[in-house]
Amino acid sequence: MSIQIIQTKLDSYNCNSNIEEEHAVREITQEVILAALGRTDFFKYTAFQGGTCLRIFYSLDRFSEDIDFLLIKPNNKFQLEPYLKIISDELSAYGYNIEIGERSDKERTVKKAFLKDDSLIKILQLNHRTGNGRVKKIKIKLEIDTNPPAEGGTEIKYIDFPFTSSVVIQDKSTLFAGKVHALLCREYLKGRDWYDFIWYISQGIEVNYNFLSSALDQQGPWKNQSIVVDRNWCQTELEKKITAINWKSAAKDVHRFVRSNQQPSLDLWCKDLFLAQLLKLG
Repeated sequence: MSIQIIQTKLDSYNCNSNIEEEHAVREITQEVILAALGRTDFFKYTAFQGGTCLRIFYSLDRFSEDIDFLLIKPNNKFQLEPYLKIISDELSAYGYNIEIGERSDKERTVKKAFLKDDSLIKILQLNHRTGNGRVKKIKIKLEIDTNPPAEGGTEIKYIDFPFTSSVVIQDKSTLFAGKVHALLCREYLKGRDWYDFIWYISQGIEVNYNFLSSALDQQGPWKNQSIVVDRNWCQTELEKKITAINWKSAAKDVHRFVRSNQQPSLDLWCKDLFLAQLLKLG
């Protein structure tokens, strides 16, 4: 019966390719994990952030891979491990056989765990299985920052699959600030960051500049410089990034994370497009 719940949810995605099915199964798994954590005290201490948060709670129209959290207040003694058993038990009730591996050193600021499963996806009825019948393992990285930037905002949201559960998440303005930090400080090109940038701009969301200032002071080229960040500063620095990017490479990174009917818009990606979007930054 529990497997049928997953199957019904998967069918509701109306996937058009094996890649879309792969993303859908991963996303369903992410929601089961969030619901399981919502039954514990996990969100008393943490907030959900990142692209998967944007996808599940704010309807971002691209798929996402990992589940990212940060503590609401710094605590370098916080451990993710006690919650992993709860996640594993919940997933097993829905037909998963989760393998948890490569956990981070307990002393690291960012705690990580990697969840893998190839049992459930073999049982599910997939309409776009590859010719050899093989399916990829479901792989999800859980990550939590135990030393978060200051001045972040949060709110409570509710998830209703596979059961009703409450989740504390960063508010949109703080999420946007985290994304701008990634745009400015990530050491490699990730087109998905820029896809999200367009989404934030289209929604008229303003940046939480206090959170961004704190994040920049913690990590990146401006670390420990206590710079004052505002709209003008952001526009200047983001313009430098935009003019230096290979936009074909950026679009290629996004391609497999959006549905086929959305992919043609990626052909429009160029310097002029993003500079035009940057003028709308709030």
